[in-house]
Amino acid sequence: MTEIDYARLAQLSPFELKDTLISLASSQASRTMLNAGRGNPNFLATLPRRAFFALGRFAVEESEMSFSYMPEGVGGLPHLDGITGRFESFVARHRDDPGAAFLRRAVSYVRDQIGLPEAEFVHEITEAILGCEYPVPPRMLKLTEKVVREYIVKEMVGGLLSSADVDLFAVEGGTAAMTYIFNSLRENRLIAPGDKVAIGMPVFTPYIEIPELSDYRLVEVPVNADPEMGWQFPQAELDKLADPAVKVFFVTNPSNPPSVKIDAKGLEAIAAIVSEKRPDLIILTDDVYGTFADDFESLFARCPRNTALVYSFSKYFGATGWRLGVIAMHRDNVLDRALASLPEEDRKALDERYRSLTPDPRNLAFLDRLVADSRSVALNHTAGLSTPQQVQMLLFSLFALMDGKDSYKAALKKVIRSRKKALYRELGVPIDDDANSVDYYTLIDLEKVTLGLYGRDFADWVRDTQNPTEILFRVAAETGIVLLPGKGFGAPHPSGRASLANLNEYQYAAIGRSLRGLAAELHGTFLKSGGRRDAAPQASPIAGTRTSKGEGPGEERGAGITSHAGMTKEEP
Repeated sequence: MTEIDYARLAQLSPFELKDTLISLASSQASRTMLNAGRGNPNFLATLPRRAFFALGRFAVEESEMSFSYMPEGVGGLPHLDGITGRFESFVARHRDDPGAAFLRRAVSYVRDQIGLPEAEFVHEITEAILGCEYPVPPRMLKLTEKVVREYIVKEMVGGLLSSADVDLFAVEGGTAAMTYIFNSLRENRLIAPGDKVAIGMPVFTPYIEIPELSDYRLVEVPVNADPEMGWQFPQAELDKLADPAVKVFFVTNPSNPPSVKIDAKGLEAIAAIVSEKRPDLIILTDDVYGTFADDFESLFARCPRNTALVYSFSKYFGATGWRLGVIAMHRDNVLDRALASLPEEDRKALDERYRSLTPDPRNLAFLDRLVADSRSVALNHTAGLSTPQQVQMLLFSLFALMDGKDSYKAALKKVIRSRKKALYRELGVPIDDDANSVDYYTLIDLEKVTLGLYGRDFADWVRDTQNPTEILFRVAAETGIVLLPGKGFGAPHPSGRASLANLNEYQYAAIGRSLRGLAAELHGTFLKSGGRRDAAPQASPIAGTRTSKGEGPGEERGAGITSHAGMTKEEP
């Protein structure tokens, strides 16, 4: 058996460590691996996809009609004149197609509820889905932005902010958004090596790793959520934001992996610090899981002028492969004011950087600089998210806006919460009843599980004698289950992150039983040692050759379980 250096592996990012865990979990041909570490959902929104393909058929007809004198297979650009009538004829001919029926209602909604001109809107999305023009404007298509903005304000802000005050930049998912933001902050002299960045912990692990890169060399200030407070931020931790040396506060809300939204008290406390002590504080909030929460409210709602909001469509709509996201900013924001107050030497350098874009670069907004920087400035004229991607984003937004009863949201909440109940029911420990929990992920706390199953003496023995990383390797090798280490996300206690989005309910029940069986094995070792904490823990084969039954309530682990989980990397 090859000896594994757990101390060295513990230094890896969880998303790199997972490849080794997957290899161990897949080592037995008779057992199917269950990758509970993967955040890619196994659910998705179908109706807006049906609408996308129906719109594609209409768009191709429009293209062929505009070049009807050409041979078959050659089309032209869609014509604006008469397009509304032709669209109405198309959806009438395809009235039995759910996608076409959705398009008909969507166009009516855009016209009557948002107040956009019908012909211009139909023409914009028809041309966009064909992908036959560069994105114009490059930041986001004009009418598409207005619709998506309504969705973002509804879901993230809850009516506390006028949509007219918000601008969007359409980007290739949430990770691209963060990459662009950090890059533009650096390029525009708003952050520099040695500056402090506060990070709400635990957090999606790349957000811990990015500031440490040689590109940025920022000093990280952890703002730690307290698990004993339901993963809310204590006031003493939030008070770290009052330090004027902290330039940026980065937070995921709801959190990843605790999957808990910041409560009203926490939002109020942060807003008070910004208002009373830090009006210059830059806030970056990644709210990808906000649409899974009950009554969600973003920091963007409380501190709109200080906050850049990042939202990805990937998880809620099951669209990780589409790469769809937006950066939202208030038109009157602290970033633009910070640019205006830079030293003259820096302002002259930035004048030179952006002089090819405008004769007055000093008035170029930070959001427009983001667009330019995303294409190294010189290629700004070809910037922007592909237009077919923008159309799918638009249709996802309309799907949610038109769902007056939030039926889709309720269905997804029911799915992931039923999975969580199944996991913890079979694991044999109670679920924390928390109104702020979103349940996309769950942190399986090693101490809580061992304490709940066998009491304090056993929990203390596990804490003192077992390597948490080794336990995850044993879980993978002996049960075929992949969990990611909570430590890599900044969690304060040994734990494993399990996604509740990518497997089926019976599989989560099987995971609970398997983990309970492994705990029973450890408890047997504890009893044989007499509870001695200086006793060497029982060796276990890491090659993954065991399928033994656990002592007590566990069953044969890994048997008869199927999984559709893949092995690709993920975003938040």
